Amino acid sequence: MIGVFDSGIGGLTVFKEFITELPRYDYMYLGDNARAPYGNKSQTTIYNYTRAAVDFLCKQGCELIILACNTASAKALPKIQQEWLPNHYPNRRVLGVVIPAVEATIEQIRQASIKDNKKRIGIIGTQATIDSQVYEDEFAKRLKNNINNQINNLSLQICGQKCGLLVPLIEEGWSKKPITKIVLKKYLRPLKQKKVQYLILGCTHYPVLLKEIEKIMGKNVKIISSAEATGKKLIDYLKRHAEIEVKIRKNRQRIFYTTDEPQHFQTLGKKLLGMSFGQVKKIELL
Repeated sequence: MIGVFDSGIGGLTVFKEFITELPRYDYMYLGDNARAPYGNKSQTTIYNYTRAAVDFLCKQGCELIILACNTASAKALPKIQQEWLPNHYPNRRVLGVVIPAVEATIEQIRQASIKDNKKRIGIIGTQATIDSQVYEDEFAKRLKNNINNQINNLSLQICGQKCGLLVPLIEEGWSKKPITKIVLKKYLRPLKQKKVQYLILGCTHYPVLLKEIEKIMGKNVKIISSAEATGKKLIDYLKRHAEIEVKIRKNRQRIFYTTDEPQHFQTLGKKLLGMSFGQVKKIELL
């Protein structure tokens, strides 16, 4: 089974990509809606919450777990991968959504005109994600390693924008309210002024606002969704790791857990993503 974890309903954008690209597999989704958002919490708190979620999903039989949350990927994933997982579930794997988004952006740059090697990249995310500079670090690694020798002399100007109010507004079901559009325009204005050419949606909640973001930024800005990028990269990962892929059941089973009110989870998920859910179970994470 493939586990998908997010602080709330945002990870459903990743989940939707998974079942579209790889519908045969069994999936288990866990949303920590009761404690969302994670973006304004300390690194220790984010790590403890994420570790508890990963432990729960492992105990339920998930062989591969995706942290469908940029904040958790930035603040908790390295320690979970390097320290916690080897000591508790050495044969399981936990992945995040940041690297797929970075790789998808690099691919877009490669496909664009090579006349101008100076690229301006905007990133919108939670306070924790932007403050971590995880995207800047991952881009720097790729420039330093010069992957596939296809990004010679590339110069990146990366502009991060904290969007602290967007996740609470989306979790409240206010994605189409005028107030959300006003807040979104205010957040995106500095990136428009800097004339970014690429905009990374550094939170899996944000694809819910994709049409409005495209409208505000204009047709000349390429939008990269970490949710969509992660869906495509999962295909590649499973092809490269047959030892993991063979363990995952393929009965098209879908299981959903939330730490808050199941009915709210079902209603909001259907409203935002047009998805229908079976039973959603409530659990508590320690």
